[in-house]
Amino acid sequence: MTEGTGKDCVIQHFLHTDGKPLAAIFMSGAGSNAEALLESLRGQNDASWSPAVIVSDAPEKSRARVLARKFKIFLLEHDIKKFYAERGESRVSLMSENGRRIREEWTNELREKLSPYNIDFGILAGFVPLSNITSDFPCLNVHPGDLTVEENGRRILVGLHTLPIETAMLKGFDSLRSSVILAQPYSGIGGEMDTGPVLGVSGPVKIDFQGHSLDELKQVSRARPAQRPVGGYKDLLEEVAKHNQELLKESGDWVVFPPVTSDFAAGKYACDQEGALFYDMDGTGWRKIKTVFCDGAKKEIIL
Repeated sequence: MTEGTGKDCVIQHFLHTDGKPLAAIFMSGAGSNAEALLESLRGQNDASWSPAVIVSDAPEKSRARVLARKFKIFLLEHDIKKFYAERGESRVSLMSENGRRIREEWTNELREKLSPYNIDFGILAGFVPLSNITSDFPCLNVHPGDLTVEENGRRILVGLHTLPIETAMLKGFDSLRSSVILAQPYSGIGGEMDTGPVLGVSGPVKIDFQGHSLDELKQVSRARPAQRPVGGYKDLLEEVAKHNQELLKESGDWVVFPPVTSDFAAGKYACDQEGALFYDMDGTGWRKIKTVFCDGAKKEIIL
């Protein structure tokens, strides 16, 4: 569905459905973000979206079964570790050609399993595997960093694990924000991570340095090996970052993810042919934006 904006460009909606959009929620671990989203729907008779299924790639360690029972949602389990092992790979990895081939096989089977649910969009709530399911329908992801912050035209608070938080601390930031983005398909060679449109950012969450100085944390960073060890660095910088990641999850992720997801499902986001982001605030018409600031009941367009 497209429509004109009156400014010689064409708006392209992310969702194409005449009914209430159905979402698949993807999770690998504790699922606290998934739980926050599902809790936000309780008591809402006019919710803009409906959860159709919870998907887990790690059924034995995630809380997907617990959440599926609690919220009475269908459960789809597709064990990626077992899938790799059955094909002779002891590690789940994209580093080799065979690993990438197995990932595509795994994704294709996931597509088949998802087909009966008629999914309109996905929600990546702590979903670990990179998967090109993101090319099948729009997928929202929450990220522990403000992706509107740039240096020389490049987003700097990017990366996996605690890296965005560590970067913010080492650059002297005094607060953090969570971002909700439209996740992009991966190429297998990197470069596309965290590049999608930033649909919303949370309010600032003050960094707790736990009594450590910035110089102390910088020294830890300089002493690290060039490559991140399997399982993490397990040093002071990572420990402080993990502490702040939990603070950000509660006061950032859980604050921004539900309203952005609701607005997305209600069709308030769109893009033009150049990929610029647009937002329809309260039916007043499309406006080209950088993102939407969401902090509790407060919502503000950032141009």
